[in-house]
Amino acid sequence: MPVELSDPKKGLSETLSSVASGISAERITLRELLEMVGEQGMLVFCILLTIPFLLPVSIPGVSTVFGVIIFLIGIGVALNRIPWLPEKLMNRAIESSHIIPALERASIIFVRLDRLIRPRLLTMTHGTTINRVNGILLVIAALLLMAPFGAIPLTNTLPAVAILFLASGMLQRDGLFVIGGYLAVVSTIIYFSILLGGAFLAGHGLNTLLTS
Repeated sequence: MPVELSDPKKGLSETLSSVASGISAERITLRELLEMVGEQGMLVFCILLTIPFLLPVSIPGVSTVFGVIIFLIGIGVALNRIPWLPEKLMNRAIESSHIIPALERASIIFVRLDRLIRPRLLTMTHGTTINRVNGILLVIAALLLMAPFGAIPLTNTLPAVAILFLASGMLQRDGLFVIGGYLAVVSTIIYFSILLGGAFLAGHGLNTLLTS
């Protein structure tokens, strides 16, 4: 389905509320969700896919699936092309009882986001080179979201925040939000490095104890 990476024509909170109210079936596929987002485009879809990691809602087993889709959208942004999205993932169905409450809660919270975000620091959102960089950062954030640390606090939330800031900033041409996305990516990498370093030291200490 050809969907352009277009600028939004209504607020994010309004879009999410509209999608939530438009779901009537017991299950909905990711393709159907994307079609409901409509003219707002792929970056809004990225934001929608971060919601389960930003709010205390439970949508089982989605970090890898959503991460792959965001990863592919990031590649599309970097290459300035409409991304290819695999049929198997886009046809994956989610229980409406999981997704509707998440969208409703997010629409309320994102009212404040709509008030804060506006066009500024345009050098961070205009031009082929910076869009390529922004797309690469989106790809990195998606890879971090897919990292197998889901049971550890903040390991899904931090990359989801990075994706939210990057996608929102690119959509609304808000360079300050894009910079916030950069900082969130760096913070996530540092946090993951600390976790891996701690795990290595713990494993080394246990090995020393067992072999001594």
